[in-house]
Amino acid sequence: MDPRATVESVWKLESARIVAALTRLVRDVGLAEDLAQDALLAALEEWPAKGVPPNPGGWLMLTAKHRAIDRLRRDDRLRANLAELGRAAEHERQPGPDEADEDIEDDVLRLIFIACHPVLSRESSVALTLRMIGGLTTAEIARAFLVPEPTIGQRISRAKRTLGERKIPFEVTPPDERTSRLEAVLETIYLIFNEGYAATAGDDWMRPALAEEAIRLGRMLAGLTPDEPEVYGLVALMELNASRMAARLGPGGEPVPLLEQDRGRWDQDLIRSGFAALLRAQRSDGPYVLQAAIAASHARARTAQDTDWESIAGLYELLVRRTPTPVVELNRAVAVAMAFGPERGLAIVDALAGELPDYHLLPAVRGDLLRRLGRDAEARTEFARAAELARNAKERDVLLARAAM
Repeated sequence: MDPRATVESVWKLESARIVAALTRLVRDVGLAEDLAQDALLAALEEWPAKGVPPNPGGWLMLTAKHRAIDRLRRDDRLRANLAELGRAAEHERQPGPDEADEDIEDDVLRLIFIACHPVLSRESSVALTLRMIGGLTTAEIARAFLVPEPTIGQRISRAKRTLGERKIPFEVTPPDERTSRLEAVLETIYLIFNEGYAATAGDDWMRPALAEEAIRLGRMLAGLTPDEPEVYGLVALMELNASRMAARLGPGGEPVPLLEQDRGRWDQDLIRSGFAALLRAQRSDGPYVLQAAIAASHARARTAQDTDWESIAGLYELLVRRTPTPVVELNRAVAVAMAFGPERGLAIVDALAGELPDYHLLPAVRGDLLRRLGRDAEARTEFARAAELARNAKERDVLLARAAM
């Protein structure tokens, strides 16, 4: 395998843990990311010349830590952190039986809570965490937020600067402070999952390792907050959606729509786990619980024809009331069209035209509905427009093929 491609692949898998570990060392999120990038550049220089090391992830982590320690030793402002680290190490012990749920032992989850500190706006918190934990580019984050790329760049830079200036410590977030940050943390984990489930850009339709990391973080968060139904709702939603991942790709790596998937390839263990998590959250009607209930409706249908679309449309109606966003309304349009006919779905889509001008799925959905109505020429135009807006290569190819039909 090409060494440079290996570097990029390993970086996607390990960057979150490296940045989190460096933040523990230097107590500065911005500096931690800079040092991690230094290690990445070192790998890009050395691996093509000397070969890929036996443990590429370990090499990156060790190189990054060496650079961090060197920086601490020669920087007067940071040298005091070495003494602080020594004192902190004395207090970092295994929790007792009564403390098991009180400590966030995972550096990556700690970093998410720190990035979701109240000194930052929610938008800045989520953007920063997607950058550091999800490994998303500024352009990818901008597409997730449906806002201009420079806006995201400014949010990330401002967030790093604020955390550094306020000297936010890399420490366990006290339980009484977790609730205030929980909504942003949940949103961040779900956006990380979505980038793994359906990549916004690049050559691959999915990034499974990113989705798996989001599920791992969600499960860990559920253990820390056992009385929060929305956490279990998010875990259920991610597990039920992830259960379909093996069936979402065709022989050539192209996306396979939900209704065309081989349901025999759905992961039954993940479905059972998702149902169990949903049972723990069913007293809530929060947005993640409602979305998990929608995913559960699909999972219960043995065939595409067995899908209870009227029930799903009703769940989307509730979800729109809780989360009145154009994207949720677009999803409702699809369910309404399946339950009550494409004309009703198209009316909802047309009402959204001015709210999602650059969102490729709007013309894609509109194209599907127009084709179902026999308006093929209009449908081809919509699919071509969707392909032009799409940034994922596999998705673009599928849309272009539909435009040519």
